Amino acid sequence: MQKKFGNKKREFGGKTKNHGERKNFGRRAPAETARKAGPRADGKPHLTTHGKTEIEGVIKLAGKKGGFVLPENYAEEIRIDPNYLGTAFHDDTVLVLLHTQHNKGEQQTGEVIKVLSRAKSRFVGTIKSSVLVPDDRRVYTDLAITETRDDAKDGMKALIEITNWNADKPEGKIVQVLGAPGDHETEIKSILAGSGIVYDFPDVVEQEANDLKANFPSHVAKALRDRRDLRSTPTFTIDPADAKDFDDALSIKKLEPSKTGGARYEVGVHIADVSYFVRPGTKLDEEASSRANSVYLVDRTVPMLPEALSADICSLVPDQDRLTYSSIFVMDGMGNVESEWFGQTTIHSQKRFTYEEASQVLDKDAGVYIEELKILDSISKNLHKARLAKGSIIFEKDEIKVELGPDKKPVRIYIKERLATHKLIEEFMLLANKHVAHYLFRSTGKLGGGAVYRIHDKPNPERIETLKTFLRGLGYKFEGNPKNFGAREINELFAQMKGEDIEMLVQTAVLRSMSKAIYSVANIGHFGLGFEYYTHFTSPIRRYPDLMVHRLLTQYLQGKQIDKVELANYERIARYASSKEKEAADAERESIKYKQAEYMQTIMASQPKKQFEGIITGVTEWGIFIEEQKSKCEGMLRLSSIGDDFYEFDEKKFALIGKRTKKVYRLGDRIEVKLSEVDVQRHQITWDLA
Repeated sequence: MQKKFGNKKREFGGKTKNHGERKNFGRRAPAETARKAGPRADGKPHLTTHGKTEIEGVIKLAGKKGGFVLPENYAEEIRIDPNYLGTAFHDDTVLVLLHTQHNKGEQQTGEVIKVLSRAKSRFVGTIKSSVLVPDDRRVYTDLAITETRDDAKDGMKALIEITNWNADKPEGKIVQVLGAPGDHETEIKSILAGSGIVYDFPDVVEQEANDLKANFPSHVAKALRDRRDLRSTPTFTIDPADAKDFDDALSIKKLEPSKTGGARYEVGVHIADVSYFVRPGTKLDEEASSRANSVYLVDRTVPMLPEALSADICSLVPDQDRLTYSSIFVMDGMGNVESEWFGQTTIHSQKRFTYEEASQVLDKDAGVYIEELKILDSISKNLHKARLAKGSIIFEKDEIKVELGPDKKPVRIYIKERLATHKLIEEFMLLANKHVAHYLFRSTGKLGGGAVYRIHDKPNPERIETLKTFLRGLGYKFEGNPKNFGAREINELFAQMKGEDIEMLVQTAVLRSMSKAIYSVANIGHFGLGFEYYTHFTSPIRRYPDLMVHRLLTQYLQGKQIDKVELANYERIARYASSKEKEAADAERESIKYKQAEYMQTIMASQPKKQFEGIITGVTEWGIFIEEQKSKCEGMLRLSSIGDDFYEFDEKKFALIGKRTKKVYRLGDRIEVKLSEVDVQRHQITWDLA
C-alpha cells in the first residue's frame, strides 16, 4: 500500500549520501557525436545538441568504478566509466565530451577530455615502497613518490603533493610525515591534512591576539564611550556543555503593555563583536579569512581565531564585560516585531547555561531566570509556527556524538537529544539573521553597494523527478506539480514519517535533492527557510562571513557606501568561504567515521559474534550499505557474501533481487548483521548477514 500526499499524483526520489556516488555505471559508449534533442519542458537545455558537444562540470567519483558529472546549467547526469576518467580526481572541474546515445532513455555517457581545475593537489595515505596508497577510497590509483624525506618510512602515513598528473601514476613529493597508522594523533592529523585544514597559528598571529588580550581593559573602557550600555540588562548564554567560544547571548525585559493591553518585550540578540578586534590589513584578519571557519572534530576544535580571542576576550563568558553587536527587537508575545535596532553594545552576561541546564529550569518551572526563559521559550515556539506557515522546511537531523575515554578511544556513540532550548536559541538566531539581512538589503537600495547573503536556490525540477523514484521505491507517492514543489509537501512527508526507521534516510534524500546553501553578494532568498532575505550574523568567532556582515552593517549604519572594489572582494571571499565550509564538514564527518570504525573494531575484538540491527541506506550492483541503528555506524555488505542466490541490481527499485528465490533487499529495509571486517585506517566497516 502506498502513502499519498498532496493534490495531484506525484512521486519523488533522490541522491542521498549513499546513492549520489553509488550508481550502476553500466557499459561504455563509443566516443562519437552527441544526439540531437528538442527543448525541455522546464526551459533548461538538454545536455546534447547536434554535432560534437563538450560540457563543463564537477566530477564525482566512486573509486575504480568511475563516476558522474552533473553540469551546473543542465539537469542530467553524465556517466563517466573508469576508462574515460583521464586524469580527473574527485571534485575536479572537467570538460567532458558527450557520447552518442543509441537507445532512447539510456543514461548519457561521456569522457573527460580536459581537467580545467583541480579540487586539491595534496593527498594523505600510507607509504608502501615507492608509492603512497591513498586513504581516500575515491582515489582510484596509487600515487608515485618522486621526492621523499628522511623520516618517510614504509608503513607510515604521509601527505603528498602532486607535481605531475600526466604520468602513468600521478607523481608527487612527500611534504609531511604524519605518523604511525592507527595512532589517534596520526589519524586526526591525517584528516586535517587531507582536508587542507591548518591546525597551528603562525607566531605573528598569536602575538597580535595576545597583545589585544593584554590591552583588553583599555579597549573596553574606550569602547564604552561610543556604545549602547546594556550591562544592567538581564543577559545569559545557552550553549553546549563542552563549548569554549560563546558567540551569542540573549536578554529580555518587559515593557509597558500595548494600547490594547497586550504584553510587550525588548528582546536582545547579542553577538560577539569580533570586528572590533580583527581589523582589515592585520595578520589576524589574513589568517581568519584564510581559515574561513572553525572546524569541530570529535576530540578538538580547530578555531578560526586564536584562543586568546575565541575562548577569551571575544567569548561572551559570564561575569565579564564584553563588546557585542546587538539586534534588539520590541515584540509581542506572539513574536510579532514592532521595531528593531542594530548597533554596537556592551553587555555583562550574568549566567552561562548549558542547553541541558536551561531545559531543566523550564521542565521544573523553577530556577534562575525562570520567568525570562519561559517568555523566550513561548515566543520562540510562536516564531517557529509562523516560520513554518510561511514556508520553512523543518529538518530534524541526527547529531552524532562520540564520547572518548582518557586514551581517546570511543566508549560510547549516541544521538544527541534535541531539546526545546536548542530550538529556542535557533529561532532567535534565525530572527536576527533575517532582520539584519533585510536591513542590509534596504541599505543597498538607499546607499548603493551590496551585502553578503546566505542564499539557497529552489530545487531543480529534474532532481525532484529523481527524488520521486527514490520515494516510490519506499512505497510513498507525492501529488502536485514538481515545479511548485515546496515546504508544504516536504513538511507533510516528514510529519508522516516521524518516528519511522527511514525518517532520517528520507530527510537526507530530500536534502541531497536540493541545491547547496552558499554565501553570495547576489540575493535570491533562502528556499529552505522560506526567507526572502537571510544572512549569517550570529557566529563571527567561528565563521568569517559573519565578520564580513558585521563590517558591512557598521558601514551602512554610518551612512557609508560600499564601493565596487570592496564588493568584488566580498564576493571573492564569499565563494571561498562556501568551499571552505565543505572542507570543514568533510573533516568533521570523517573524524566521526574514524571513531565509529574504531568503536566497531573494539566490539569485534571482544564480541565477534555480536549481532546488530541495521537499516539499508544504499543499494548498488556490488553490495548493500547498512547503518547500525544505535551508533549510526555505516558499512558495506558485499554482494559476494550473500551466497544463497544470484542477486541482480534493480536501479529503479533501489533493490537487489534474487534471481531464483526472488528475495529482495530494498532501501529502507531492516536487516540483522554482524561484523565481518573493520579497516580503521580507511574508516571502513564491512558487514556479514547475521
